[in-house]
Amino acid sequence: MAQRVVIVIDMQNGVFSTPRFDKAGRIARINRLTDRADIIIFIQHREGTMCEGDPSFDLLPELVQPAGAHYVTKTACDSFWQTELAALLKRLEVEAFVVCGCATDYCLDTTIKTGASAGYAITVAADAHTTADRRWVGAEALINQHNEVWASLLIPGNVPRVLSTDAVLAEWS
Repeated sequence: MAQRVVIVIDMQNGVFSTPRFDKAGRIARINRLTDRADIIIFIQHREGTMCEGDPSFDLLPELVQPAGAHYVTKTACDSFWQTELAALLKRLEVEAFVVCGCATDYCLDTTIKTGASAGYAITVAADAHTTADRRWVGAEALINQHNEVWASLLIPGNVPRVLSTDAVLAEWS
C-alpha cells in the first residue's frame, strides 16, 4: 500500500491573527487527514517576530500533532525554497502527498505549483485549506478559484488532483 502522506502548511497562531475562512471546519478536516496519515509534515513560516520560541510561531492548539510528525521551517511562500522539504521527502521515499493548510493564495499555491513542477504527485484537500478575505475578493471565492486552477494546471502528466477530504479518506480505506 502506498504511503499516506499529508503536508500541513502554516497553520500557526501568528498566521491566524488575521481571520481565516472556516477556521474550525478546516482544522477539523486537517485533523481527520492527519489521523489517518502514515507520514505528517508540518510546515511553519518564520518571519519577523513569528519565529521559534514565540507563541505566534506555534501551530494552532486545536491541531493534533501526532508523535513522529516532521517539522520544516520556511521563510518564503514556497515550502521547497531553501528548506529541507525536498531532502526529507527523498529520505522518506515520498513521491506523492496530500496538501492542506493556509494560505490558499500564497503558500499553498506556490508550494503546489513548485511541487508539481518537480514531479511530486500532489492531491489538494479542496476543503482543508483556507485564506483571508483580500481587498478585491473574498476568501471563499479565492479558495474555489484556486481549486479550479490547480485541477487544470498545464503540467503534462502531473496535473494535481483536487479532492474533498472525504474523497481522500475514502481512497485511503
